[in-house]
Order: sequence, then C-alpha cells, then structure tokens
Amino acid sequence: MGDLNKTMDECISTIPECLAAALVDLTTGLLLGIRTVDSHPREVIDLVAAATGDLFQGPNVSAIERTFRKVRGIQNEDGYHYLQEVILSSDNLLHVFFRGRANPDNVLVVVCRRAANLGMVLARAKTMIPKVEAAAAGPAAAVV
Repeated sequence: MGDLNKTMDECISTIPECLAAALVDLTTGLLLGIRTVDSHPREVIDLVAAATGDLFQGPNVSAIERTFRKVRGIQNEDGYHYLQEVILSSDNLLHVFFRGRANPDNVLVVVCRRAANLGMVLARAKTMIPKVEAAAAGPAAAVV
C-alpha cells in the first residue's frame, strides 16, 4: 500500500490545484487507495467507489456501450469501453474520472479546485495513470 499511497501523493503534487486522488476498482467496487489534503467523513469516502461505478457501469451507460457495439457490428463483448473519462464540476470543485489504460476496470479519480486549468488537469493526470496502475499492481498494493 505504501507505493500506491506515495503515487497518490505524487498525483496531488503533480496535478494543478489537486485536493484528492483515489483509485477505484470497478470489478470489486473497492476503493484501492485514496489521499486527500483534507479530512473527509468516512461516509463520503465510501461513496466515491459506488459513485464511480455508477458513472462507468450504470445501467444506462452499459446500454449505450452495448448499442455502440451493435451499431458498429461488434458481435462479442471485447472488453473495450467507449466511456474513458468523465468530467464533473460542482460549485467549488472539478472532479475528473479516468479509466485505466492497462486495466480498464481501474479508475483514477482526481478532485481539484474549480479554478484549476482543466487542460492542465487532464494532461497531468493522464501522465499519472500508468504510475498509479503500476503502483496498484505491485506487491504492496492493498485495499484501503
């Protein structure tokens, strides 16, 4: 878990105005790691994984992906997902969710101040995805 925690800390220091970084496993629905600059109620942290699952695997999203496969003539479930990133903004925050490259069932979640430059957040976070995935796959990775 140490390597993943260090990598989450690196996300926070690398991504502009980043306040939190987390890694969610969509297969198990578990939060594999999370680092924040502030403390948050456990109830909120527990909802991060569930909300991420809804965004990427909710019934309507799954239906859209099935429809795209059908329209494109793809007969089998090849594991490819059309939805790769989700960007949400709230009153004060920018929430960005990135599907993993090596493991599309992993999602990197970053939360930044809304004043952050979205382009820079996207660019820097994308550079962190391989590092986060490597840290999560390493022997030190563990469930939070």
